[in-house]
Amino acid sequence: MTSSTHPPAILLMGPTASGKTSVAVQLATTLPCEIISVDSALVYKDMDIGTAKPDAEILKRAPHHLINLIEPHESYSAARFRDDALTLMREITERDHIPLLVGGTMLYFKALVEGLNDLPEADSAVRLIIETMADEEGWPAVHDKLRKVDPQTAARLDPNDSQRIQRALEIYYIEGKSMTDLLKKPKYVYFPYTPIRIALLPSDRAVLHERIAQRFTAMLDAGLVNELRNLREEYALEPDMPSMRCVGYRQTWDHLNGKISLDELREQGIAATRQLAKRQLTWLRSTEDLTEFDCLADNVGDLVLEYIRQELEAQIVSGEA
Repeated sequence: MTSSTHPPAILLMGPTASGKTSVAVQLATTLPCEIISVDSALVYKDMDIGTAKPDAEILKRAPHHLINLIEPHESYSAARFRDDALTLMREITERDHIPLLVGGTMLYFKALVEGLNDLPEADSAVRLIIETMADEEGWPAVHDKLRKVDPQTAARLDPNDSQRIQRALEIYYIEGKSMTDLLKKPKYVYFPYTPIRIALLPSDRAVLHERIAQRFTAMLDAGLVNELRNLREEYALEPDMPSMRCVGYRQTWDHLNGKISLDELREQGIAATRQLAKRQLTWLRSTEDLTEFDCLADNVGDLVLEYIRQELEAQIVSGEA
C-alpha cells in the first residue's frame, strides 16, 4: 500500500452517536480497508440493541472484526484487545489492505498505540478472598485496606468503587507490590504502523445530546428491555459483570428488577449515555495529533475520505523520496 517504513493504519474515533459506523462503512466500501471494531461492548454476543451493533446488512457490506467474540458472562480486557488487534492488523496488511480501527473505547486505542504496563492477570482465588472481605465488612473497609498498602491509588478511588478497588488490591496480593509502583515501570510499546488519527467531534454538543436521546429511545422501541430479559434467562448474569455495566444495560437491569419505571429508564439511560459522551470528548480533546471533523456535517464522510486519500498519497511520496 505504501513505500514508507511502516504501513498505514486509520484510527477513526469519536463519542457515542457521532456517526462513526456510517463513515467507516463509506471508507471500507471505497478504499481497500478492513474494519476492526474498537468497542468494549460490541465484543459480546447477543447484545445487539443496547450496543447499537451494526445490523446484518451493514456487516454484509462492510464486515467488522472483533465483534461477537464472547458471551455476556465472560470478560474481555484491553490487553486481549491489543493482542487481537495487532494480529488482525498484521493479517490485513499482508492482504495489502489498510486496517481501519473504529470505535469509542478510548482505553483500547490508548493500549494499542501506547502499550500497556506489565500488570498481572486476574486471579479468581484472590478475587474471591477480596469479595468475601467486602461481603463481611463492606467496600469502604476494603478501600481502607488498600489505602494502607497503596495510598496513591486509594486516594483517587471512591470507597465504593468495587471494581477498581478489587483490582488494585488483587495486584498487591499477587505481586507484593502496589499498582502505583508497577505503573512506574516503562511500558513496552510495539505499534509498527503509521497512524492516520481522525476524530469525529460535534460542532454543537446540544445536537449530539439530541441524537443520543433519539437513539436511546429507538433502542427502547426496538426491544432493549426484552433483549436483556432474554439474556438473563439464557446466561448466568450478575449486575456487576462487565457486560452488564455497559451504559443502557445497567439502567435496564434496574427496571427489570422493579427499581425504576420505564420513563425513569429512558431518562437515566439518556443521562448516562451523555455522560459517556462527555468522557469520550474530554479524552479526545486531550489527545495530540488528531485531525478533527464535524460529525454533524452532512458531507462528513466525503471530507474524511478525501483527507485519508491525501494522507495515503503523502505517505507514498514520502516513502519514495
